[in-house]
Amino acid sequence: MVVKARRSFTESPVAEADRAAVTVDAIRALDRAAAKGIVHRNNAARRKSRLMRQLVKLGVPAPAPARTAAKGKKGAAAAPAPASAKPDKKGKK
Repeated sequence: MVVKARRSFTESPVAEADRAAVTVDAIRALDRAAAKGIVHRNNAARRKSRLMRQLVKLGVPAPAPARTAAKGKKGAAAAPAPASAKPDKKGKK
């Protein structure tokens, strides 16, 4: 997928929407590979960054990031901490 995206930047004339779509597919493939441990997450991030730089350099507006539902604890929003039932006894004897 990454190679296909790079080729769409350099080879025959391709519509901007097609370039953006191919780039988004490549980014998704890199995210999946990083999640499965096939490539290191930093390696995937570096490759995605290079793809996006090439896309912006051609004057194609960057595609909007896909909004996905949070899975597990890492993606979930932090719950507010419960208020303590006992008052603080600092300085009191």
